[in-house]
Amino acid sequence: MAFNKIERRAKIKRSIRRNISGTNTAPRLSVFRSNKGIYAQLIDDVNGKTLIAISSLDKEIAGKKVSKTETAKLVGVKVAQLAKEKNIETVVFDRNGYLYHGRVKALADSAREGGLKF
Repeated sequence: MAFNKIERRAKIKRSIRRNISGTNTAPRLSVFRSNKGIYAQLIDDVNGKTLIAISSLDKEIAGKKVSKTETAKLVGVKVAQLAKEKNIETVVFDRNGYLYHGRVKALADSAREGGLKF
C-alpha cells in the first residue's frame, strides 16, 4: 500500500530519530520547513532542553525581501552565530524527514559556512 506524503515523511523521520540524538556538547540541529517559513532548533535530547531556536519569522530575517532559499541561508547563518555565542561547535543534523535538497540543504550549507561542524 502506498503512503501519502505525510505518512512517508513520518516514517522517514522515525527512522532518522532512531539513529541520532543530541547531547549537551553536540546538540541536534532540527529543521522544520513549512510553506512560508523555515525553523531551526538546537536540542539537547539528554536533558530535554531546547538550547537555541531561530526562524524566518525573526525581525531581522523577516524584514528582508528575498526568496525562500535565501531566507533559509540567513537562518543557517544566524543559528551558527548563536551557537558560537554559546560555545557550540559540533551538532548532529536532523533533516526531520525532509529531503536533503533545496531549503533544507541551503540552511545546512550556510550553517557549515558559519562554523558549525556536522
